[in-house]
Amino acid sequence: MQYEFTLPADYDMGIIRERVAAKGHLLDDFPGLAFKAYLVRERGVAGSPVNQYAPFYLWRTGAGMTEFLRGPGFRTLSADFGRPPVRHWLAAGLHLGPAADREPTTAVREQRPVPETEDAGEALDAALAGLGDRPGLCAAAVALDPERWELTRFTLWHHDAPDHGTRYRVLHLSRPEIRDL
Repeated sequence: MQYEFTLPADYDMGIIRERVAAKGHLLDDFPGLAFKAYLVRERGVAGSPVNQYAPFYLWRTGAGMTEFLRGPGFRTLSADFGRPPVRHWLAAGLHLGPAADREPTTAVREQRPVPETEDAGEALDAALAGLGDRPGLCAAAVALDPERWELTRFTLWHHDAPDHGTRYRVLHLSRPEIRDL
């Protein structure tokens, strides 16, 4: 699951960093949540054209996601920034990399269509296996949007990530139930 708040070009991103520093720990024990990566993009940093707050969640249960979306944290966020559209996918796998015990600093979201001529299961397996155990990889999640037939691969890195996809800076990682799916 991911939602994005694109903020004005002159927005003080320190406000987001302070908010995450003060409230990020609130989901460190949230039931049904594998992990939440508190992500930002800052205009002019690492090639980003925008200021954006765009957290990414990997849920172990649909009930956990539902509870979060109807709970006080999301209600407060929506009151402060407006209720965002929430993208959600079917989780197809999670791979913990060699740096799984390290704090991630960078995240990358890659998305690509799965054409009708391609087997969706094989595409998902290949997206997960294609990462292997690259140095610096904390975790890789693969998911499918069956409405759009779009594959999403989300990776967390302990150091700078490969230069492809949409890159984010990780401000905090809540990981109450992270383990291989």
